[in-house]
Amino acid sequence: MGSDPQYIKFPDLTLAQHVFNLSNPSCPQTVRQTSLKKVQDAISENKMAPFYRHLAHPVEGILNHSGEGVPQHQASSTKSLITSNMLASRKSPQKVDFPWDESLYQSLVEDNKKELDAFQKEEDEAEEAAGDTEVLAARGKRAEFWARVGDKDKAIESHEALLEKTTFLGTKIDLVLALIRIGLFFGDTLSVRKNIERANTLIESGGDWDRRNRLKAYKGLHLLTIRSYSVAAPLLLDSLSTFTSYELCSYSALVIYSVLAGSLSLKRVDFKAKVVDAPEIKAILGSGEDRVAALTGEVSSGPTAKDEEMKDASTTSATPGAATTAVNLTTLGAGSGIQADAEAPVDFSPLADLVSSLYNGNYRSFFVALAAVEDNFLTQDRYLYEHRAWFVREMRLRAYQQLLQSYRVVGLNSMASDFGVTVDFLDRDLAKFIASNRIACTIDRVNGIIETNRPDDKNKQYADVVKHGDSLITKLQKYGQAVRLRGSERS
Repeated sequence: MGSDPQYIKFPDLTLAQHVFNLSNPSCPQTVRQTSLKKVQDAISENKMAPFYRHLAHPVEGILNHSGEGVPQHQASSTKSLITSNMLASRKSPQKVDFPWDESLYQSLVEDNKKELDAFQKEEDEAEEAAGDTEVLAARGKRAEFWARVGDKDKAIESHEALLEKTTFLGTKIDLVLALIRIGLFFGDTLSVRKNIERANTLIESGGDWDRRNRLKAYKGLHLLTIRSYSVAAPLLLDSLSTFTSYELCSYSALVIYSVLAGSLSLKRVDFKAKVVDAPEIKAILGSGEDRVAALTGEVSSGPTAKDEEMKDASTTSATPGAATTAVNLTTLGAGSGIQADAEAPVDFSPLADLVSSLYNGNYRSFFVALAAVEDNFLTQDRYLYEHRAWFVREMRLRAYQQLLQSYRVVGLNSMASDFGVTVDFLDRDLAKFIASNRIACTIDRVNGIIETNRPDDKNKQYADVVKHGDSLITKLQKYGQAVRLRGSERS
């Protein structure tokens, strides 16, 4: 039995998403206004003086105007500055009405000093009159404080110091998971990778099931941010049925990440089993009877699920065809440690259309759904935004490969019509993949056809044997000449 997870409340990763929204030109104005209020309220409520300075300071702030474009290491302040990668673009951010209030900042600083003094007093008293457990508890409050107020360097320093003094394995894992979230909050990929390796080592030395399960989601999300979709997909899809890491992301976000990773990287058979027919995904992306069957457990229960008792339960619980496209996932899961916040209903219809059209080979609908997914998900998520163009390109490649592998010769006009694009666009797009050896085919514009060049396995093996055999014979001949030369010299 493992202990309840600790240090999971801060930093709040939803706050980092709101900061991203402020600098995202693709974000609707209403969403940006909502995010601005959320950020301001969080700064006031959590007394986030360092984070407020990092965002809004006239010279050092990443959302400032008067000091816009000033590198952080050239700022006038002698104090070490927080480094982050929280904005939608590394270039100058969009104009954001996020004013700097010096009096507010000073009041937040004073509040922070009072809290730190109280923590120091509690720690001193614990060292004098209590044991190591009470001392570590006082230091843990300080570590959570720095994570709460948004001071990256001090948060990492305090968590590392606490990690060195802690002896309990579960607490060590919780501290490393907190360090991972600090890295994710500020967009520090190197820190996230390092701490995931540390957490994996600790887990393998005897971590409990809940923490193993949490780390799986953490690793999947990190791999998603570095474009390792083929490795991320199994981790994210496995996390769907046992997800408890609400401090990391919402369940709706996990569904989006899992479906996107699986759609891009899984082979067709695995894509069918783990995405198209997966009960956890059908319960969200399905419609009518499919969603009802998944929610009632009929899909995942096997053949015995279709007995009379189950039929009665499913017919009385919901009406087929009554499902809506927007789904509220708040009630689909509840984890230990921290409960899921209320989630706004999400319209998953573009994602559902992408999955069904790709699997069924409806490529015209696939391209439309892919554009909708880019607009609704890829450009609105801080983890996916940077890789949106790459993802769209790779998904186009997957669709082309899926169609061409079924034919020896395809008409150029026919294929362009299937995808709902012009011949010129298809010619240019395919040419890029052909030149990079991603698609084995040639385009004959004179005859208006595409010829696939799928090498036969037997012929390829024969060609490899001949090629390597020639190389081996050449080496043996050179070796023989060298041996004969040495023998003649000796005689």
